[in-house]
This record gives sequence, structure tokens and C-alpha cells, in this order.
Amino acid sequence: MNKTKRKIFETSMKLFAEKGYDATSVEEITATVGVAKGTLYYHFSSKEEIFNFLLEEGTNLLINNIEIKISKLNNSLDKIRAIILLQLRVLVKYESLITIYLSQLWGSGERNNTCKKYILAYIDKIEEVVKEGIEKGELKDRNTAIVASEIFSLTSTSFIYKIKTNKELDIKNMCQEFEVYIDGLKK
Repeated sequence: MNKTKRKIFETSMKLFAEKGYDATSVEEITATVGVAKGTLYYHFSSKEEIFNFLLEEGTNLLINNIEIKISKLNNSLDKIRAIILLQLRVLVKYESLITIYLSQLWGSGERNNTCKKYILAYIDKIEEVVKEGIEKGELKDRNTAIVASEIFSLTSTSFIYKIKTNKELDIKNMCQEFEVYIDGLKK
């Protein structure tokens, strides 16, 4: 991604998170980035395309990082720990992106459905790890879709904790707190 496209990407992500998709205009994006509309339209055909690109790139980032991290691990519990750690790091580093995901998750509009599609793709990746753990006898035999959704929810709700306490997330401490949940998955 070239410098201009990255700047449009990052600015749009921030504005969508702060103001919402509908309240963010192309004019505001271009003014904040400091480019002409033509430059924006050279990289993206519409505001909707920018939004979809944000979701796709964010999901790819999460899934690719998970695949890299868990490929080096053999134990399913360690893989789940790695997923939780990675998701918490992404939550801290890309807070605007997580805000977009969570704010657009509810509803039945096109953007809501697109957001759901990407979140479910990510949760499906977690579910693969859970299924593998059950097959290897490392995890209790449970509903894999529910467990994968719980793992996603655990880390996502850390964002609510951050809002409630108005403190930065202590990733190490959060991971220790999640050990209670992870212990409950052990066979």
C-alpha cells in the first residue's frame, strides 16, 4: 500500500470510529488527509469501498497474524492463549478498527452484513483451533462455534473495560485474567 493510500486508510479508520460512517464525508476525509478528491478516487471508488477495504484489511491482519503465531505451537491451549494475546494487542494498537467492527456489528444493513461476514470469518479461524483441540483430546468436547465466539467476545469486551475504567489495557494482566476461562476448556 503506497503512502497516500495508507494515509487515506488510517484517516478514514479514525474518522469512521470517532464519528460513524454516515457522519463522515468524503470531503472531510480528503481535507484531513490533505489530498484532492480526485486523489482519493484514484485509490478508492467510493466511501463504501474505503469502508470495505478497512474491514478486509483488518480481518486479513488478524487472521494472517494468528496463522503465523499458531503455526509454531502444538498445544491447542497455547494456540488459544496466542489468539487472545494477539487480539488484545490488535485491540490496543488498532482501537479505531475494533470500534468500527463493534459499532457496525448490529443491524441488517449492507455495511452491518459486511462487518458480520468479516467477524465471522475471524471467529471461524478460532473455531478451527478449538476443533483441533477437541480432536487431539486437549479440550473438553463442547460446541466449537460457541467456544470460538466466547473467545472473540472475551477479548472484545476488554474494550468495554477500557472505556469503563478510562485506563490503558494491561495486556499481561488481561491474559492472566483470561486463564480462568482457558482452564475451563482443558479436558
